[in-house]
Amino acid sequence: MKIILASSSPYRRALLARLRIPFEAISPEVDETARPGEAPQALVERLSVEKARKVAADHPQALVIGSDQVAVYNGSIVGKPHNHENAVAQLRAAAGRTVTLYTGLSLLNTATGSLQSEVVPFRVTFRALTDAQIESYLHKEQPYACAGSVKSEGLGIALLERFEGEDPNTLIGLPLIRLVRMFENEGFYVI
Repeated sequence: MKIILASSSPYRRALLARLRIPFEAISPEVDETARPGEAPQALVERLSVEKARKVAADHPQALVIGSDQVAVYNGSIVGKPHNHENAVAQLRAAAGRTVTLYTGLSLLNTATGSLQSEVVPFRVTFRALTDAQIESYLHKEQPYACAGSVKSEGLGIALLERFEGEDPNTLIGLPLIRLVRMFENEGFYVI
């Protein structure tokens, strides 16, 4: 069975590579806009499924992984900042607070049509941050393609005080513990 990661994220590719299995990464080109009134958990689950299905259409004998993540501050979805100004605003809003990241994870077996889908939460508590610390971090890391402006696998770890969740990989965007279980449900064993 071919393994395909339906993602353009270099961070998800690096995480999946930790499992030491051969895989291909294909960008799914899916509109990630939230629907009116859509809850964060529903959004990431829908997008992870859409990404997997989009790539699966061209690969009839594959296990296709879809994933999507959003950060939620005070009940509002915070996505990728895309620029410096938005990143500053995101980090100011998060400073001294606990933020929940929701990661949608889907595995589609294109041979059988079996679809597994879950939403995995992960909580992060930020340190109190000064504007000078925020500017220094953004200048050094430039995390403009990371949800909530935090690249925790890099210098972003210095912004954080505490993690709460079952799998630290979830913070970066691909819950490997859950993914291994999903693989096993499809008869594919990593070890």
